[in-house]
Amino acid sequence: MKPRISTYLCICFLQVSVFAFVFPSLAQNQPGKLRGKVIDAGSKEALPFASIAVYGEGDNLVGGGISEDNGKFTVDLPFGRYYALVEFMGFEAFKSDFFTINRENPNFDLGDISLSATASDLEEVTVQGEKTLMELALDKRIFNVGKDLANAGGTASDILMNLPSVAVDPEGNVRLRGSSNVRILIDGKPSGLVSFKGSSGLRQLQANMVERVEVITNPSARYEAEGIAGVINIILKKDNKQGFNGSFEVIGGTPLNLGFSTNLNYRHKRINWFINYGFARRHQPYISELYQEVYENGNTYILSQNNSGKVRGYNNNIRGGLDYYFNEQSILTLSYLWRRSDAHRITNIRYEDYLNTLDNYLGYSLRKQDETEQEPNSEVVVSYKRNFEQKGHELTAAFTYLNYWENSDQLFTEYSFTPSGQEIPSEDLVQTSLNDEYENQYLLQLDYVKPISKEGKFETGLRTSFREMKNDFIVKEKDESGNFLPLPGLDNIFLYNENILAAYGILGNKTGNWSYQGGLRAEHTDVETILAETNERNPRKYTNLFPSAHVTYNITQENAFQLSYSRRVRRPVYNDLSPYVTFSDQRNFFSGNPDLNPEFTDAFELGHIKYFEKGTLFSTAYYRNTTDKIERIRIVNEDGFSETLPFNLTGEQSYGLEFSADYRPKPWWKLDLNLNFFHANIDGSNIEAEFQAKTTSWLMRQTSRFTLDNGWDLQLRGNFDARQKTAQGIRKGIFFMDLSASKQILEERGRLTLTANDILNSRKNRYIIEGENFFTEGSSQFVRRQINLTFSYRIKQ
Repeated sequence: MKPRISTYLCICFLQVSVFAFVFPSLAQNQPGKLRGKVIDAGSKEALPFASIAVYGEGDNLVGGGISEDNGKFTVDLPFGRYYALVEFMGFEAFKSDFFTINRENPNFDLGDISLSATASDLEEVTVQGEKTLMELALDKRIFNVGKDLANAGGTASDILMNLPSVAVDPEGNVRLRGSSNVRILIDGKPSGLVSFKGSSGLRQLQANMVERVEVITNPSARYEAEGIAGVINIILKKDNKQGFNGSFEVIGGTPLNLGFSTNLNYRHKRINWFINYGFARRHQPYISELYQEVYENGNTYILSQNNSGKVRGYNNNIRGGLDYYFNEQSILTLSYLWRRSDAHRITNIRYEDYLNTLDNYLGYSLRKQDETEQEPNSEVVVSYKRNFEQKGHELTAAFTYLNYWENSDQLFTEYSFTPSGQEIPSEDLVQTSLNDEYENQYLLQLDYVKPISKEGKFETGLRTSFREMKNDFIVKEKDESGNFLPLPGLDNIFLYNENILAAYGILGNKTGNWSYQGGLRAEHTDVETILAETNERNPRKYTNLFPSAHVTYNITQENAFQLSYSRRVRRPVYNDLSPYVTFSDQRNFFSGNPDLNPEFTDAFELGHIKYFEKGTLFSTAYYRNTTDKIERIRIVNEDGFSETLPFNLTGEQSYGLEFSADYRPKPWWKLDLNLNFFHANIDGSNIEAEFQAKTTSWLMRQTSRFTLDNGWDLQLRGNFDARQKTAQGIRKGIFFMDLSASKQILEERGRLTLTANDILNSRKNRYIIEGENFFTEGSSQFVRRQINLTFSYRIKQ
């Protein structure tokens, strides 16, 4: 049934696209013409492929075109009164006076239009390099990540770690304002990078391929309702400047980090080609330790565990495509993205067992994990955008196909010893684990925007997605005769099928200093999980409404408030539901829970933004009320073996204050500060009466950037994530610092950057977890101090 539906969606998409392509050609011949020639004011040479847009008296777009190789252009127009806007990348825009085309004067000639190069081009400084690090708006914040020196040589995960409001723990999990439930998109769409591995999959994407990141803490109905804390949208690089331009980057670091990436663009007339490629070879050492007490029958069983290992990985990313301009109002985009990650993981674990006290040593065991992993995945996107005559009137359609596959082949060996070090052969273990994971996802989205009245607009759209996921897993153990036999309950095929259909509408307007918009999104979810070998089925169907509202009051252009509300959802995803148990650690297992329900949140925000002569202050008060909160709970049996899996808690109420500010006390010194204070009441009494917590915590990030003489830049950042209570215990505080320095070379087109991330090697995840019959304290460090030297070079940028 699903393949038929996806085929139907493809047909629908093609029909919509063909209609949109043909529509412009149906326009009647226009009785008048606008002519002119675009030239460079400095060299007096013609500027080909400059864009010309013609607007009516109501700022509605009437027509347009591009200049030819000789700089000349002709635009057909109906009779009326207009003005023209001429633009060319790297030059100041030209806006003409109003002119009239009528029966008496059907042709109008603007003559030679001289465009002057922008100041940044005259100084041979890149457009991106001149962007501010953070662009603040009341509904979202945009971070131009190329300006942040600490991102050089890193990954997309490192970029998020350096953003205000965002925290990334040592395992790669992303939290926004203290909540781990955040929706991560790439170019506004779901990505295979975060399907199976969650946000930790962003470590496979090199930072140099990222243009900017948008952080939206209270999204409108236009965005899918997934993500309690909000949406993080990662935008990849793509340029549309005429001619050829690009950049490349070479990386070397310790622990081993070798990489190369390039971003190339070529635009000629109506076609813009783009390609991004990144390669990385990394060695990532990691360590962790755990101390656990289990109370059973009057005795205390103590476990002291130490893990150490290294991942040797290769990552390849390539993304290519084209934009085809039917005209300036009609653009078709085709793109293909392919990634492959290959990794070899070795983990050594030492278990030491004691009874009642650390003086009563019972012996130890040594376990080794040897894993080979392959992860190829690809994405295909076809999108079309049509701008109509009226300014802001547009239609966009996009079809996305994701394909993901992961193969994990693991060998485990374990040997036990007496306190004196003598091996116990009868307790030796040899185990294998073979796991194949597959995903196919089809996504179709249609969005329409129509301006109404003078400053209002109406938005509507449809979105439908189909996901088919499969996990084929089997764990075997070697018996006394040398045969490998499946372990009970660990030989199955888990199937996950998800269909989501959504529609939304938004109406907004502006009156005086007030602007407002209200929206409603409806989503129907159809999810079914199947254990094929045992024919266990768990179907779920539910339909929900997600309202949103935003009201803004502008006191002045530099001072504004916004009040907003949205309803959000966190649906249990594949890893939350899959019963497959990770087997790398014989004493500590992790799995999903097929019986999970979605969690819902009502989010309120009051934001204020104030611009000063030397800086900006952005402040927000927020409140979130969550029901059926999904949180992982640790359970320990009488043998001391633990299993960690997600459950629905009764809920959580949280509120906080956030401040983001930038200030330039001196022309050569810029300060950025982010502070987030929050309080949360967690109620997990439906699981255990003791699973209740009230926590007050805060996050701080401060960056100082110094622009020195002779092309030198220096940057220092401090990060602190304070202690926070959870339903079962405590997550201890984390403090770390990053230091970066860069030097412009090769006539300011090249740059050498030295980064030292976590220079104190203090970024460790430390925690305490308690239950009715156990106490666990542990720490882990999956990302060590990293030092990178990066060389980057710009070509015609």
